[in-house]
Amino acid sequence: MSQTLAAARTAAGPAAELVLTGDLDRPARLTVPELLAWPQHRADVAFECATSGFRHHTFTGPLLHDVLMDAGPVFDPARRKDRLRFLIAVHGMDGHHTLLSWAEIDPDFGRAPVLLAVTLDDTPLDRAGAQLVLPQDRCGARYVSGIDAIRVDGGYTAWA
Repeated sequence: MSQTLAAARTAAGPAAELVLTGDLDRPARLTVPELLAWPQHRADVAFECATSGFRHHTFTGPLLHDVLMDAGPVFDPARRKDRLRFLIAVHGMDGHHTLLSWAEIDPDFGRAPVLLAVTLDDTPLDRAGAQLVLPQDRCGARYVSGIDAIRVDGGYTAWA
């Protein structure tokens, strides 16, 4: 666990908040306790971390797909391929960020069970903030702790 995550977990103050923005009908601000309203999924994961070697953790939280669908991405649901132009940028409080494609998490395509974790090894992440968990990844580089922003973007144009 990163020192940033350990410090945030013990810090006093309000629960961490993440902001959903971009091409959404219903942008939102969500705390870890609010993410508990979605169905919770459990992921036992093992991955290699560049700074601390092999790691094994258990996470629980809602699927990223469920949370983003609730925010109303502005693609045409009747046109499956319309979803394929959407990207998802995830940013953490420590500056770590990653990018996913909508197709990775969409049940009609990659169906990756990507979580917005609200617990790490049965420890609530209320103060530390939700964590992006990609159980299918062998490397932990796309795990983002203390998420403060998620942006959905379908606005780039096709190549000329």
